[in-house]
Amino acid sequence: MPRVSVLMPVYNTRPEFLREAMDSILSQSFRDFEFLILNDGSTDGRVEEVVGAYDDSRIRYVGSERNFGISGARNRLLDMAQGEYLAVMDHDDVSLPERLEKEVAFLESHPDVGLVGCQTTGVNGRGVSRFPLDDLALRKSLMFHCGDICHPSCMMRRSVLEEHRLRYEAAFSPAEDHALFCRMLPYTRFANLPDVLFCYRSWEGNTSHRQAMNMEAAKYGVLEFARQSNPELWAMAQTHVWRIYRYRLLGLPVLSKMVSRRETRWLLFNAIPVWRVKESLPRLCGL
Repeated sequence: MPRVSVLMPVYNTRPEFLREAMDSILSQSFRDFEFLILNDGSTDGRVEEVVGAYDDSRIRYVGSERNFGISGARNRLLDMAQGEYLAVMDHDDVSLPERLEKEVAFLESHPDVGLVGCQTTGVNGRGVSRFPLDDLALRKSLMFHCGDICHPSCMMRRSVLEEHRLRYEAAFSPAEDHALFCRMLPYTRFANLPDVLFCYRSWEGNTSHRQAMNMEAAKYGVLEFARQSNPELWAMAQTHVWRIYRYRLLGLPVLSKMVSRRETRWLLFNAIPVWRVKESLPRLCGL
């Protein structure tokens, strides 16, 4: 049985992006994995041509005439997986050569962690995204967004999902990753590696671009159940919330007011601090 299952749903991606994504997995320094690829009803026949051109016994390819949607596709891949660890991968991104090796090593040495991610950059090598490393910071961030855990860069313990019957939920697509992370909160710990091990491709075909409005609506649904299910965590996280009010002159943001439970700050041109007032918690308890 393979140690890792790499899970990659594919739908109508560009052939050159798909090749780059597949090459990045097949050239990993860690070799003990199965590469599960689900063609989720693509209407572009080049998807099957690209995958069929590879001769590697680690690839398990499944085609489907029906489109299950991203949550359904990810759940089908979960059902296929045999590995102890589940490495998420998207069809247009790139995993750097040591990604699987370092994520496996971390989970092996941290049995209390059920999900580990990493730092990321763009496919052009620019714009490194730095995410928090520790569990508490990541838990707090899930009360607002899932941006501090890059879903297609993460690796999860299959046992955590199976023991607690956790799945991707179509009701929250395309924020199904955020929903899954929040469902995992009571059962495991989270971490990010300090290494840049993943390259994210931003283009017009990204789900975040194509379904921006649906994602925003789904996010609020996720946040509602996450905050109700984790009231203590939500109370702690609120101390880091800022509300920002911008005052413009001739269309330019001349003055900004930033309000949190702890203080109010005034800045000129969003950068120059001009005033700071400590706040009492009761007055701002509605934040």
